[in-house]
Order: sequence, then structure tokens, then C-alpha cells
Amino acid sequence: METAGLTRPISGSVAGFPVTWRRQSFGFRKRRVGFRVFAQDAAAEPDLTVTVNGLKMPNPFVIGSGPPGTNYTVMKRAFDEGWGGVIAKTVSLDAAKVINVTPRYAKLRAETNGSAKGQIIGWQNIELISDRPLETMLKEFRQLKEEYPDRILVASIMEEYDKAAWEELIDRVEETGIDAIEINFSCPHGMPERKMGAAVGQDCVLLEEVCGWINAKATVPVWAKMTPNITDITQPARISLRTGCEGVSAINTIMSVMGINLDTLRPEPCVEGYSTPGGYSSKAVHPIALAKVMSIAQMMKNEFADKDYSLSAIGGVEAGSDAAEFILLGADTVQVCTGVMMHGYGLVRKLCSELQDFMKKHNFSSIQDFRGASLVYFTTHTDLVKRQQEAIRGRKAVKKGLQSDKDWTGDGFVKETESMVSN
Repeated sequence: METAGLTRPISGSVAGFPVTWRRQSFGFRKRRVGFRVFAQDAAAEPDLTVTVNGLKMPNPFVIGSGPPGTNYTVMKRAFDEGWGGVIAKTVSLDAAKVINVTPRYAKLRAETNGSAKGQIIGWQNIELISDRPLETMLKEFRQLKEEYPDRILVASIMEEYDKAAWEELIDRVEETGIDAIEINFSCPHGMPERKMGAAVGQDCVLLEEVCGWINAKATVPVWAKMTPNITDITQPARISLRTGCEGVSAINTIMSVMGINLDTLRPEPCVEGYSTPGGYSSKAVHPIALAKVMSIAQMMKNEFADKDYSLSAIGGVEAGSDAAEFILLGADTVQVCTGVMMHGYGLVRKLCSELQDFMKKHNFSSIQDFRGASLVYFTTHTDLVKRQQEAIRGRKAVKKGLQSDKDWTGDGFVKETESMVSN
């Protein structure tokens, strides 16, 4: 594990320019999490470029690890469509142990059980990490970096509880020229049975040890991908950063059972009549992801404000407004996986356009102008009570909604409920 002040020079290029990046555990710039508004030339488009851990991207939108980054063809398509970066599907040393089943996805619609109509709001998968030979994936990483030297390619990796295996895997992916590594500490199904994925992310003692191995070996930025299937997500995030990771990604999918087919009485997705709990994603998880990202961002602001650590937000992003919410909470980048599976790689154009529309509305000229701007407005319920009591006194006790449970009535129940809704 690295010690304070230990640095390693790394040469490479950012946006076509040669740079030297130093990987270090401490001594990074202080983050600004605040609210600034700049006058903006009406003719100028807001600037979407971001620089994260020394890596420059044309926009904050990154392909999340999964099927959209499973081979050369689809990753090339992502770069051609304009995604800011690509995180490849997770690889390990021995792909022969990875055996997927079909079907492995199931959808949840905003209709009754079993309906084929209605908007898709939830998506479940029981898919494992890459089942392609590691050498094949490494060859494609090299090809992508040769063809797109100024674009950001991140290798997602996972291994069993074996220091030598982790070190070998890191060496091999770094040899391809990838720009960063994302550690999959969060896959909720299949892999934990082999002490991989969420089995590490949910055990902070194990996580600290494995992070130590990884960060003692890696020479490129390392992001730790967090599981939401834990009581306090700030605990593994804190340990990951303290043991040398440059960034945190959150959240991976939520452990779930998608549903039961009421005609066959079998669970979905149904494989030969049987199923297993899997990872839940899409629009329905967005509020949960916002809460987890908010908690991590607050922890990072309070405990690591002087470090150049990054936060990559994931969860239910299908519109520019979804991304804006994550950035307002302090995210540097926003990952999209299920959204691409549902809407295609061209989704990035919509995301960029809608995010720029939001920025124009508030006269923001860059991502940094509003990153973290909404974080300061989260507090405790005790503080909310205090603030409201003070506000009521300030308004000379002008009442909005009900002040006590005794004020509820049967006849006006719906209107009384609406009187206390804020949006």
C-alpha cells in the first residue's frame, strides 16, 4: 500500500497533448463545492469538458461497465458517437470460469404485473462479468488506444481473493495503454460466491486489504466501484480513498427479485423454470442512487476536501436532467449502462444537449460552475424542524399545511396531504 507523499511519474497524453501524471495518495488540490454564476455570451455553448484525475474528457458522460463495453465494435461505436469515456466490461484472468445463461434480463413496467405495455422503469440482470478470453479483451484495448489515443478508456477488473492474481491482472491491463482502472467491488450476483465483487465491497476489512494490494501495484488512476447493498456506503468509499484510490464510482446495481409470472408462477428472468436474485437498474433506482451519491459526496467534502479525488455517479440516467442532479450533488462524471441498452449509443447526443440546455437556463458556462451546488442544502431532520420553526416565527406564524397529527380530518385528507407536498 502506498504511503503519504509517495509518487510515481506516468507519461501519456491527454486530448492529444503529452502529459506526465503523478499518482499519489495525498496532497491533491482542494475541491470547490459551491455555487457560482457567470455572465455568459449568449452565442457561446456551455463547455461540457471535464478533467478527472488528470484525464480530459469532451463531456462528463461515460459508458458504464457492462454490455455496452463488451467488445471492440461496441466500444468503438461509443467513441464515434461522442461519449466522454468508456469503461469496458469487467475482466478477470480466467474467463473460462464465467458462464452466462439466457435469458438474463427482465423488465419492470409502470403497469400491472405481466403487462407488455407501459414505460420501462426497472431493469434486472443476472449477467456475469466478461466471458471473453482476457487476451482477446487486451488486444482490443490496445487497438482502441491506437485508434483513439486522445479518448479515455478505463479497464474494469475483478479477481478472487489472491494478491498475485490482482497484481498480474493490473500489469496486463496497464500494458495495453488504458487510462485508468475501475475496481469492481460491487457485482451483486454470481461473483460473490467466489469471494469477488460485492463480497469484497461489503466487507470493509477485506476491502482495505485488497485495495492495499491494488494501489501498491497500479500506476494509473484507480476508481473503486461501490455496492449499494450495504447499510452505510460511505464506509467502503472512505476506506477505498484512504488506501490510495483516486476516485469512487457509485452505485452498482441493487440486489432484487424482479417479479413472479402470475400465469406460470415462476420467477423472472426465467431460466429452465428457475431464477436467482440479480442486479436492479434503470429509472426506478435513480432516487436511491442520488441518496448514495449525496452521502459519499458529503463524506468526501468533509474528510478529503484537500485531495484531488473524483466521484463518478451511476443510476437511472436517461436524460440530461438526471445527469444534472448527480453533478449538483458533486459528481465529476456520470456513467450510463442500462440507458444505452434501452436507447442506443446515440443517447449521448441527447444527454449533452439537454445538459447544455440546463446550463443555459442557469447561466452556467462550465460543469465546474455548478458541481456540488446543491449538496449544501442537505441536512438532518432535526435541523429541518428548527429551520421551519424559525421560518414560521419569521412569517408571523403563517401556516402551510398541517402542524400536528391531530389536525388531520377524514373529509379533507387528500387536500391536506397535497398541502404538504413540495413539488
